[in-house]
Amino acid sequence: MRHRFSTAALAALTATAGLATLTQGAAQAAPKSPGKTYYVDCSATGATNSKADSTTPSSTTPNSGTRAAPWTTLAEANSHTFGPGDRLLFQRGATCEGSLEPKGAGSAAAPFTISDYGRSKDRAKLAGNGAHDVVLLSNTQHIKLNSLEITNATLPNTNSERNGVRLRLTDYGTARNFELSNLYIHDVRGGDAKKLTGSSGIHIAVEGTARASKYDGLNIHHNRIEDVDREGIYFKSTYSKRDLVGNQQDPVAYPGEWTPSTRVHIHRNTLKSMAGDGIKVDTTAGAVIEHNRIDGFQLRSKEANAGLWTFNTDDTLVQYNEVSGGGGTRDGMSFDADGASRRTVFQYNYSHDNLGGFLLICPYSGAKTVDTTVRYNVSEDDGERLIQNCWGPILNTQIYNNTFVNRAKVPNYLVQDDATKPDTTQHELTFRNNLFVGTGTGGYAFKNPTAGLTFDHNAFHGVPMTRPNPGGITTDPKVRPDFRLGKGSPALTAGVEIPDNGGKDYFGNRIPAGAPNLGAYAGPGR
Repeated sequence: MRHRFSTAALAALTATAGLATLTQGAAQAAPKSPGKTYYVDCSATGATNSKADSTTPSSTTPNSGTRAAPWTTLAEANSHTFGPGDRLLFQRGATCEGSLEPKGAGSAAAPFTISDYGRSKDRAKLAGNGAHDVVLLSNTQHIKLNSLEITNATLPNTNSERNGVRLRLTDYGTARNFELSNLYIHDVRGGDAKKLTGSSGIHIAVEGTARASKYDGLNIHHNRIEDVDREGIYFKSTYSKRDLVGNQQDPVAYPGEWTPSTRVHIHRNTLKSMAGDGIKVDTTAGAVIEHNRIDGFQLRSKEANAGLWTFNTDDTLVQYNEVSGGGGTRDGMSFDADGASRRTVFQYNYSHDNLGGFLLICPYSGAKTVDTTVRYNVSEDDGERLIQNCWGPILNTQIYNNTFVNRAKVPNYLVQDDATKPDTTQHELTFRNNLFVGTGTGGYAFKNPTAGLTFDHNAFHGVPMTRPNPGGITTDPKVRPDFRLGKGSPALTAGVEIPDNGGKDYFGNRIPAGAPNLGAYAGPGR
């Protein structure tokens, strides 16, 4: 039997339930959260906005950090020790100059938050004006940093270091739970060197040699990072020693076990106009790097750089990123599984218009790169080479079901090996079910191909393939402008089935059982 309530009955019932909920809530009100709120307004009367003010608080300041009497310099904020639940808020539309180096920490239940307040359409701005770090969070944990504008635009001297935000641990142990979000970091003018201490938009450093240290819980998301010399988001650690690293080991590394940072999530950030690298993770386990946009890297550097790369990492997942605008051919590709990278997966990414190419596998100097998987990605108009290998052991690299389309540029090499002669070290690279489409003439050569480089069931159309490719095709695969396959494409169900294939294609389609399509599209012809 169905029971129906009249409108009046429903209204009465709702009102009664609401009153009961309010009464219960009042009776069981949670205790007031810990912490205080402190305010900084560097445009307020009495603010001097000098660089010296960030390190030398005035002994005569009457400001208490309340909203009615805010602090007016970074020095006042730096002189206070913050605790769980505290909030340090900067006035929107005002600029503070110098370095913010707060003391104290939050807790798991009540993090320390650094953010903004006010109604101005302009962000609260911290300007380093040549300081080493605009924001330095050192030997602390449980921190949220968000919503600020950060710049460090003073032109550097030779080999100078400049950072926007730097996180630093020195013989600390495990530091937990950091969130960096909704920051606008731009015009950071550092030198052209990759160092433990800088220069980067966001720099994550683990220093020391006495006590194993790492981060556990780094959530870096929805940040806008523009016009930075040299790194966008950069990790480096001295707790990095293990056999996979070979001769690339830091000379001042911790002598004990490899100590990777964990629960690292880098997502939905936009990076534009990087002098050097876009995003580089180092000494991490299980990092997830996804939904990031990198537009322009290796633009003002004489060193080797890549858009998004791993070094000395385990189980990194790189997915749903778009990388373009690599400005050089000294590396200069979108993605790189570098030395001591193990079980790295690159999937569902879009790479285009990079002068250096699509992918680098680079163990070099005695290191090894192990179990790299590259699947269901799209590469469009990447060159000088599509794939580059460094000298050294490259073990069990699986490259399958990717789509490579080159209409505007013909890459000189399909696979380039850096060795000056055919590499005698162990190289294991298998290409299956990939789709290569080219226009123009020439290109797509193999430099120093090794015995461990194998192909099967790939499509090469407009590409002068010179190596065995059993089960492959050369006829037009009818790749549409959106990288799907057209009706009647010979690439439909022309591949070889691969287990543990991720379960879906570049477009989110489920991969059906049986012979898959060639390329990054698993759906029907359209």
